[in-house]
Amino acid sequence: MDTPLNLSGQMLIAMPSLNDPRFEHAVVFLCDHSEQGAMGLIVNKAVPGMSLANLLEEMDISSSEGINQTEIYFGGPVEGGRGFVLHNPGFEGTGTVMVNDHFSLTATRDILEAMATGNGPEQVLVALGYAGWGPGQLENELKRNDWLTTPAEDAIVFNADPGTKWHQALAAMGIDPVLLSAEGGTA
Repeated sequence: MDTPLNLSGQMLIAMPSLNDPRFEHAVVFLCDHSEQGAMGLIVNKAVPGMSLANLLEEMDISSSEGINQTEIYFGGPVEGGRGFVLHNPGFEGTGTVMVNDHFSLTATRDILEAMATGNGPEQVLVALGYAGWGPGQLENELKRNDWLTTPAEDAIVFNADPGTKWHQALAAMGIDPVLLSAEGGTA
């Protein structure tokens, strides 16, 4: 019997041929992957005009003067009003889930309150919504060559410039995007 593939803590890198505008040139951090499906956050599509300061204000969370303009990301098309904070380990709030030794995920208000007062994690990515796959759906997309997979790197996930993450993720794999082909095969 084959051992099920578990890609939790990996990055999915969209192939240029992926025909879904929501995932065009997307880099997705997989928070969870099991037989029941997969859940991840798109880490390279910032929401235009939205910052952490705006989000805290909308949620009536008072913040320290000069709260930074951390970008808010479009995490995916599922539950767009729900917030997630992907962060480095060390912060453990209500509902914090450790994905692996380098990444944790928290989806409760207490992490935003901690961030507002300067007591949150050092590295964060705040996203609204998530990308979700049902049982076997991601595996089928991988077989169709819609995605490349690679271990997630802190420097890419938490990089301040979302516009370069797709290229950085491919470069980390030693791949030039110009040389990518949508065709795949097995020998």
